[in-house]
Amino acid sequence: GEMAQPLLKISNLSVGFNDDLVQNISLEVHSGEIIAVLGQSGIGKTTLIRTIAGLVQPRQGSVDLFLPVNGGLGYIPQRLGLIRHASVYHNVNLGARASLPWFKGNREGRANRVVSAIAAMGLEEKVNEPIRRLSGGQLRRVATARALAQQPELLLADEFLSELDHTTVDVVLDAVKTLTDAGNSLIMVEHHEENVEMIATRIWLIENQQLFDMTIDEWRTKMEEEE
Repeated sequence: GEMAQPLLKISNLSVGFNDDLVQNISLEVHSGEIIAVLGQSGIGKTTLIRTIAGLVQPRQGSVDLFLPVNGGLGYIPQRLGLIRHASVYHNVNLGARASLPWFKGNREGRANRVVSAIAAMGLEEKVNEPIRRLSGGQLRRVATARALAQQPELLLADEFLSELDHTTVDVVLDAVKTLTDAGNSLIMVEHHEENVEMIATRIWLIENQQLFDMTIDEWRTKMEEEE
């Protein structure tokens, strides 16, 4: 049958600044996929994510997103982008606001999303705390709650599991799984292979300026061969 329209279509894309970091990428992302972007430090993983997010201009080629204008694309940067003087609630509410603007008369729906995202991340007791008083791991959970409240169709996450203990990683991945089970997709830059093993359906491995697009099984086989 016909393939459903992709969420993301990348054509002949090269990313970088003065030079290409990664060249000639062509691929599509469909709903319900969990893609882990792997590769050594400085190889272009963050630049690729930022290019998909529209924050860095492609050096060549194109990135086409087939997403709703309001809140269709979510992004958790490495530095998280939280508002330090504001409360946990306020920060998470910004996510809900991205996809549920006031005028739709869905004030209640928004509040529910915020509360349930905060609960999913185990932050109920911190709901009115200013962000600046939280630990690094708690900040990551706030940024994840913000993305959950937004419910983006495509979530880009740059090492959002770093600084989290194992228990919290499980909580975050479970919460993200509820999104992807509903047909949303996740592209995550990740360096812990055990996290990748737990959740990814597909791997983008960046080596020597090239992106190798493989299923999780193909990647496992490659890892075994290299051991």
